[in-house]
Amino acid sequence: MIFFLLKQKESNLPTLLVKNGFKFFFYANEHEPKHIHVMNGGGFAKIELTSLKVVHNYLKPKELKFVLEVIEENRKDFERIWDEWFN
Repeated sequence: MIFFLLKQKESNLPTLLVKNGFKFFFYANEHEPKHIHVMNGGGFAKIELTSLKVVHNYLKPKELKFVLEVIEENRKDFERIWDEWFN
């Protein structure tokens, strides 16, 4: 897997991962709790990292299942990147 963390603070959309057409990212001016936004051509979701709580979902059920699995597999890296970005 390839993690893309844009080091430039000017970026408004730090991208963490692109996998199977899904973009996993957060905004440069985010807020707690730690969460990830995910989008593909047809939908969007927002998921809290710690609990994997789905805050918003406009993905198909199979897509959401895939996204949750990817986030769970990469949660520690996503949290580390979040912490590096905002601290």
